[in-house]
Amino acid sequence: MEETFDIVVVGGGGAGLMATLAAARLGRRVLLLEKNPALGGTTGLSVGSICTTSTPHQRAMGIHDTPDAHFEDMEKFAGPLVARDNPVLRRLLVDEVPETFRELCAAGIEFMGPIPEPPHRHPRLHQIVPHSRGYIHHLAKACRRAGAELRTGWRVGRLRQDGGRISGLDATRADGGSVTVHSRQAVILAAGDFSAADPAFKARFLAPELLEVEGTNPTSTGDGQRLGEVVGGEIVNGDLVWGPEIRFLAPPRTALVNRLPPWRTTARAIRLAMKVVPDRLLRPFLMSFVTTFLAPSPGLFDAGAILVNKAGARFCDELDRPQDRISREADGVSYLVFDAAIAERFEAWPGFVSTAPGVGYAYLQDYLRSRRDITFRAETVEGLAAAMGVDGTALARTVADYNASPERGERPALTRPPFLALGPAKSWIMFGEGGLRVDQRLRVLDGERRPIAGLYAAGSCGQGGLILNGHGHHLGWAFTSGRLAGQNAALGEAPQGN
Repeated sequence: MEETFDIVVVGGGGAGLMATLAAARLGRRVLLLEKNPALGGTTGLSVGSICTTSTPHQRAMGIHDTPDAHFEDMEKFAGPLVARDNPVLRRLLVDEVPETFRELCAAGIEFMGPIPEPPHRHPRLHQIVPHSRGYIHHLAKACRRAGAELRTGWRVGRLRQDGGRISGLDATRADGGSVTVHSRQAVILAAGDFSAADPAFKARFLAPELLEVEGTNPTSTGDGQRLGEVVGGEIVNGDLVWGPEIRFLAPPRTALVNRLPPWRTTARAIRLAMKVVPDRLLRPFLMSFVTTFLAPSPGLFDAGAILVNKAGARFCDELDRPQDRISREADGVSYLVFDAAIAERFEAWPGFVSTAPGVGYAYLQDYLRSRRDITFRAETVEGLAAAMGVDGTALARTVADYNASPERGERPALTRPPFLALGPAKSWIMFGEGGLRVDQRLRVLDGERRPIAGLYAAGSCGQGGLILNGHGHHLGWAFTSGRLAGQNAALGEAPQGN
């Protein structure tokens, strides 16, 4: 089967949907192909915060903020990596993300905030309400309304070239169906990062200890980067990843807040309730947005918490990059074990268990209230083991050996009941920063820094060396680069053929 569209977008997450919407609104006939059974990508799995300035939400709080200040503060997040940043794309992001935010709001998406996150000089984090699937719901609806065609379950196998120009692609379906899609104007690659790619691909960029570490999105396998490389594109900053990072497993059942329909009326009702509900009732609600995604603070290990595996055995020095070791244990899971003396240090500032977008910090009581599935407490170590589902004798021996070991140094012995555990936790790569090299128009560049005609990239796939440290910058770039890639592809490329 053969079909022809003006623009073809590869990937159905935030970047791909924004690219599709932008091109379709300019009158182009657009097809989006997503390999998974449903749209969403990493955007749909995210906490959902976007970092931007110059919003109505900031003005309502009396905050005067500018893209120039945002540009300067992003450099502080980059730290020692600033020399590897792409300041041209950073400038593009901070200048354009306010317009992106306005378009998201116009599409029906509601936000709360802004929320502070140092070293930002002003609160800039805007949190979607009720959850990140709202992005997908509203953007997909807007795409269809604009006349775009969205297809799921289609995997792109290769790009087609005609006279050095990208002229389309070949795609297949799980049931054996295939299609050749011709693009009159452009193909836009927006298929995410390669944090879950096969070890052989990741070995080209990453250290050996990272090759078996899973990505949070198991379908982020670098499809766009691979397609771009075959036709001459280059991957920039492929060795940089967010992680490995210890994070808790998702709850066995979706939290009630994440089952709420992502309608505008639902979001507005939640925002209204947030203005009148007392903090003691509001905080557990806000925590339900984010506790699935939270990482335990290294301060827990500094205070004396130990890591054990499913057999109840300690397997590493918790102060020496434990995140590199967890993936080697059975099922790649671990548990943090500590006693009441340590627990008391994590009930109020500065002893937080996790940073938490939306509320700032999560304390032990937040976990006991909002994540009972991963929080265990008992008067004895054996009782704790029974609650966790591990061998009691083994865990008791582990704790006793740790208490008696000189390796413990200044860390306290675990002796004071009740004893507590948090887990299971796994080590994940959150994002891979390696994306195709692109110019300001999001055109993919070849090894000699020349645009590959008819090929654009957005989101993680088109990150182009931009350093996106700090919450809300990955989503900001996904939506902004997607919007600009769609616009530029629609306006900057003359249609080819019929």
